[in-house]
Amino acid sequence: MVELFILLVLFLLGGIVGSFLNVCIVRIPEKLSILMPPSHCPQCKKPISFYDNIPLLSYVILGGRCRHCKQPIPFRYFVVELLTAAVLPGLYFWYGLTLPLALSFVFCAALIVITCIDLQLQIIPDVISLPGIPLCFLCSFVAPWTTPLESAIGILVGGGMLYGVAAGYYFLTKKEGMGGGDIKLLAMIGAFLGWKGALIALIVGACVGSIIGVTVMLLKGKNLKYAVPFGPFLSLGAVCSLLYGNELLHWYLRLGRW
Repeated sequence: MVELFILLVLFLLGGIVGSFLNVCIVRIPEKLSILMPPSHCPQCKKPISFYDNIPLLSYVILGGRCRHCKQPIPFRYFVVELLTAAVLPGLYFWYGLTLPLALSFVFCAALIVITCIDLQLQIIPDVISLPGIPLCFLCSFVAPWTTPLESAIGILVGGGMLYGVAAGYYFLTKKEGMGGGDIKLLAMIGAFLGWKGALIALIVGACVGSIIGVTVMLLKGKNLKYAVPFGPFLSLGAVCSLLYGNELLHWYLRLGRW
């Protein structure tokens, strides 16, 4: 019963954080304050009452529409709240009620915001990734999955690998093939997970991104010049590395010996 109560509390807390992340997703690209003004409908500008701002539940009760103007509320709001609500108790199974739980949850929350913004606008805000690099490096002093030395190398390796790819692509084609946001994101991932984690995140992200990217191109009838945001796949790779980094690394090394 105690375990179930903890999971329920973490789920509710995650949903509340998810509601805040939705505010960040909308306001950060517009360079608006994430604290003021209070939540309001983007259509009619009416403030959202506290009883209409209950994570998950309010969306269902309102039928996904504003109480006042009846305009639809993007389904993303519900998805982000549900995903964030599920992430926190999920991480609890790995780390328990410890400091690594809090650190990994904040990291995953940042990745959720980055993923949604990149999917919608194909940008990765510097306001998240640039401060995230030194903050993630500081986490390495207490995190069990990396060390300060590995974190420092991860910043160089993570950012350096993608910078090299982008520079090489530009040298060959004279066109931009990868945004600077992806480079900074992988540097942030390397700072949090170390150089091994950055490498795993890049490999997983590239593999999954290639499969999904080609599929999307075929379905939409696009050519290879069609831009597919890479941030969501790097974020997925980072989460995989956080949870299964050692297993994935050992599997990859065994694969290389065949």
